[in-house]
Amino acid sequence: MRDRIVIVDIRLPRALLGLMAGAGLAVSGAVMQGLFRNPLADPGVVGVSAGASFGAVGSIVLGPTLLAPLAYVLGPFLLPVAAFVGGLAVTILLYAIASRDGETQVATLLIAGIAIGALAMAGTGLFVYMAEDLQLRDISFWNLGSLAGATWDKALIATAVIAPCLVVLPFLARGLNAFTLGEAAAMHMGVPVERLKKASIFLVAAMTGVAVAFCGVIGFVGIIVPHILRLAVGPDHRFLLPASALLGGVLLIAADIVSRVIVAPAELPIGILTAIMGAPFFLWILFRGRRGQIL
Repeated sequence: MRDRIVIVDIRLPRALLGLMAGAGLAVSGAVMQGLFRNPLADPGVVGVSAGASFGAVGSIVLGPTLLAPLAYVLGPFLLPVAAFVGGLAVTILLYAIASRDGETQVATLLIAGIAIGALAMAGTGLFVYMAEDLQLRDISFWNLGSLAGATWDKALIATAVIAPCLVVLPFLARGLNAFTLGEAAAMHMGVPVERLKKASIFLVAAMTGVAVAFCGVIGFVGIIVPHILRLAVGPDHRFLLPASALLGGVLLIAADIVSRVIVAPAELPIGILTAIMGAPFFLWILFRGRRGQIL
């Protein structure tokens, strides 16, 4: 009976949430890199992660006071709901700023995303300044990312949002392939450029917002996975997007297993592990590029 509870009620929802969050973050990174034609782009570049972090930290600090009625109604779901609303609000604001005469300016989108993300992080810093000691511990743990709070409810909600996005995104692969040649070239090839940009932005916002809402801030997955797969399967988004979903999910589950084993019986936050993996990978890309220039 105890083994069944551990496997069915603890391990399986945690694995499902990790699979969905990792797949969503990795595919979001691949889409952002294709959309911005920049290999360093990731879901955080449009400020969604920062907005979600602002909402989550705000719910932790204000939950016992100003948000007490919502905390009573939502219970343990107050934090993920606040994080998702924060990410969604940033997306809507970003889209309103970057859209003009029915067109979305990618350069404006990037600059506005950085600015709004910085503003959201400033608000997060203000909440951290206002927080009490116990709240600071919760904020620090959430900002480092973890699957420790996984339940079937959270895993199924994440699946209900991320899985349809993963199904839809491969249909945008042809447009993203054409987009690498530039917006004008993609338009001449018959790609509905504006529709592609809008769909990509909102699908990425939905997947990133849900992943951050339930798992906290987990960095580098959206950058590492697409880079590795471009070396293995090439830049064609028809293969890159499904492969990113698979490798991203496997990578996050593997990181979760390592996080529970490496300092057992304690648990190391996943964000630390992904940062440990991501930083050397960036250094490898840097030295590889410099060596190629020298040669």
